[in-house]
Amino acid sequence: MGASRGISISLDGVRDKNVMQLKKLNTALFPVRYNDKYYADALASGEFTKLILGFWFYELGNGGLRIEPCLSLDYDINCSLGVLWILGLCFYVLRSYYSDICVGSIACRLEKKECGAVRVYIMTLGVLAPYRGLGIGTKLLNHVLDLCSKQNIAEIYLHVQTNNEDAINFYKKFGFEITDTIQNYYTNITPPDCYVLTKYIGQPQSKK
Repeated sequence: MGASRGISISLDGVRDKNVMQLKKLNTALFPVRYNDKYYADALASGEFTKLILGFWFYELGNGGLRIEPCLSLDYDINCSLGVLWILGLCFYVLRSYYSDICVGSIACRLEKKECGAVRVYIMTLGVLAPYRGLGIGTKLLNHVLDLCSKQNIAEIYLHVQTNNEDAINFYKKFGFEITDTIQNYYTNITPPDCYVLTKYIGQPQSKK
């Protein structure tokens, strides 16, 4: 039997006491300085804004279960007891958190359209470079898409700089399409133009 490897990712909500971690992450990731309204909207969105504050790798093979917290950055670590389910078995493990930074986040704003329907605007989604390629961005985006489906929210959109091909391709994998181009959207970065990427989510079918 070969080894089973994976990563378990822990999502945490944004609150007044940890919003500074989101600010630090945005400073590290983005060339734009976000104002107080951005953080007020993020806090007001509730479950639509999430941080990645802890995760661990696991490997299950002939030698049993090996769990390895991701500690590749030199920051103070706080640990708490968590529960990990693998192949139907329950394991109690130490969950590791970075006290100074988070490693990824998604921040959204809920908007009410003229017709009264609510749509979701993704203000930011980002992951620190050492942690990309681990499925963290996918976990964050899927969390928001699942919430949209559960709450019957049919539209979600965002702005992406026109030369950011990695981001454009990432969102297209989830069914987003370019629906508009805005000239001179950004003021302090080049190119200043952006695409509007939109995904229309089908309403969930009622169970019979």
